[in-house]
Amino acid sequence: MFSSEITFDQHPSLELINDYFVLTQSYQHILALEFAVKEINENPGILPNITLGFHIYNSNFHARWTYLASMELLSTRGRFIPNYKCDIQDNLITVIGGPNSDICLYMATIFCIYKVPQLTYGSAPVTSDETYGVFLRQMFPYGDNQYMGIVKLLLHFQWTWIGMLFINDDSGERFRENVLPIFSQKGICFDFIERFPQLTFSSGINEMVWEGFQTISIVMGSSATAVVVNGEIQTIIVLRMLLHLSNFEEVPMKTKIWVMTAQVDFTSLGLQRSWDIHFIHGAISLAIHSKDLLGFQKFLKTRNPTMGRDDGFIGVFWEKAFGCSFASSTLEETAGEICTGEENLESLPQSLFEMRMTGHSYSIYNAVHVVAEGLHAMHSSKFKNKAMVDEGRWKLLNQQSWQVKPLSLCNDNCHSGYRKSKKEGKPFCCYDCLPCPEGKISNEKDMDDCFNCPEDHYPNSDQDMCIPKALVFLSFEEPLGITLTIFALSFSFITVLVFWIFIKHQDTPIVKANNRNLTYILLISLLLSFLCTLLFIGQPGKITCLLRQTTFGLIFSMAVSCVLTKTIIVVVAFMATKPGSRMRRWMRKQLANSIVLCCSIFQAFICMVWLSTSPPFPDLDMHSMTKEIVLECNEGSVIMFYCVLGFMGFLATVSFTVAFLARKLPDSFNEAKFITFTMLVFCSVWVSFVPTYLSTKGKYMVAVEIFSILASSAGLLACIFFPKCYIIVLMPELNNKGQLIRKQH
Repeated sequence: MFSSEITFDQHPSLELINDYFVLTQSYQHILALEFAVKEINENPGILPNITLGFHIYNSNFHARWTYLASMELLSTRGRFIPNYKCDIQDNLITVIGGPNSDICLYMATIFCIYKVPQLTYGSAPVTSDETYGVFLRQMFPYGDNQYMGIVKLLLHFQWTWIGMLFINDDSGERFRENVLPIFSQKGICFDFIERFPQLTFSSGINEMVWEGFQTISIVMGSSATAVVVNGEIQTIIVLRMLLHLSNFEEVPMKTKIWVMTAQVDFTSLGLQRSWDIHFIHGAISLAIHSKDLLGFQKFLKTRNPTMGRDDGFIGVFWEKAFGCSFASSTLEETAGEICTGEENLESLPQSLFEMRMTGHSYSIYNAVHVVAEGLHAMHSSKFKNKAMVDEGRWKLLNQQSWQVKPLSLCNDNCHSGYRKSKKEGKPFCCYDCLPCPEGKISNEKDMDDCFNCPEDHYPNSDQDMCIPKALVFLSFEEPLGITLTIFALSFSFITVLVFWIFIKHQDTPIVKANNRNLTYILLISLLLSFLCTLLFIGQPGKITCLLRQTTFGLIFSMAVSCVLTKTIIVVVAFMATKPGSRMRRWMRKQLANSIVLCCSIFQAFICMVWLSTSPPFPDLDMHSMTKEIVLECNEGSVIMFYCVLGFMGFLATVSFTVAFLARKLPDSFNEAKFITFTMLVFCSVWVSFVPTYLSTKGKYMVAVEIFSILASSAGLLACIFFPKCYIIVLMPELNNKGQLIRKQH
């Protein structure tokens, strides 16, 4: 049998209670214990024929009184005789201690020696002594899980620039050494890390207030919006006290987001009844989720004390909570309102007393049920794993709506299109934002570096996304392609017209002069030159890429070799007219045909080597243009391409040199003057082509080559054939043999 008596022991330490330092929520802890014991005793299915009882001792948050209370529990009731207990009714089964880690550690030091199980409804002490772990069990969620939850919460809201307050004791130091590095590893920086003063109930008030003022000044002067508080049950009392007193010290108050662990209970002192609690609005607390115990709220409404001022803690609480006084005797006059004991707890503000069961009270309630279930299992020899402790879950105490999500950052985020740059001498959470270099992007906030787009994409103007490149080539539909096509066809038509004029007047002296067949070959070469430019316009294909440069090289080599042959024939013809000259035998047609054929065959050989070793092929140029993919013909071998151009340049240079040397021959036999000017135009075009071609990108490279072909071919056509056409068409009287002989004389 256990004692059926429910009592509140009058501990000597209660005589030292200062009326102003009464924790209002401690009364709910007492009621939660009483409610749980009452609930178990009234349930015959849990402990039949057994009645639970309890004794309550007030440690006054002091080591000396905690040790004294622990020893009294091990002594006979009413007699302080350690190691001697003769009470049969008062059999000590277990101890429920708290609410902070220091009190639990003081109790464990005594009870572990006597192997008495201990349950804590607050923070459990962290100690290296394994003996404590055997007899000490925590009802609150373990701190490691809470801290990881806080880290995730801070990262979710982007609160990476925070302040940290931890309680000024051994547990706070362990928190600083073991937990704070986890925050830093997750990318969270600290503007300040300060110790939080402990609430003292005896002495050292001035030191506590002075230390607290310094801490509050640092907190309010910080640029961090979020402040993480690692504390215990009395932390809110100290925080409210310091914030309240800071108003008189002219410390500027700033809005902060307080993020608190589950051990921080929203309790108050009686003197804080009328104090402002706006700083709590919007705070975030990790709290134990208690079930909706309707029976407990009903129990609170009916459980009013019928006691006086001398009835210990409850009497003191009642006076401070309701602002009244119990009369100690009928003869004593009491100032102010008289406490009747019938006051309604629901009338108290929530900051002073909560009707809903708090996390600490729920831990006490669960601890009693755990003890009862253990006793039931022991007496029934059936071990039933009925855990009454709900897992702690995150609870956001958002007492006011946040219209705008607050931020707590050292500086603004780096938006897309920017990258982070570390500030020298600052924590890693503080950085500058620099624009991405040209050609790179960043598509997320706070990127450490920018990156390149894929080859087939390019950055937009804001450098925060990649845009697909357009596939382009010189087409017949665009204005540039249409213009070049018109020019090519127009010059082709003019060439055909000149050819027709020469065919029609083929028997005239001016046409027959200087090898008529060679003139026809030159006109045909020029016509093909104009037409071959059409191979460069339109979408490149495998066949067109093979024909483009090789066709152009062969045709132009034939045209330039015809010009060279004409120059050589002029020189040979003039030398053959001298008496006794041996040059007459070189005046046959075989000379002209041989020169043209040899030059064309050599150029054809170069083209065959090119096509057999590294032929041109269709290719995609993704790098030349920023916003476009150029569909082009890759030359395959750049060396062979310039060999073809070089051979044509060699023929043009030789032709220009010979024509320049023969420019003073008599006009009647001489085309050298016209050829000299023609080759000057031709060489100028192709000399300027090379640097222009190399400095141009995309489809405009093709346009430059087409323009060079058209310009050089048009120069040959105009400079060589325009004077002859002028005489044939407009001045036919000059186109006769007698006129030529007269000019010769």
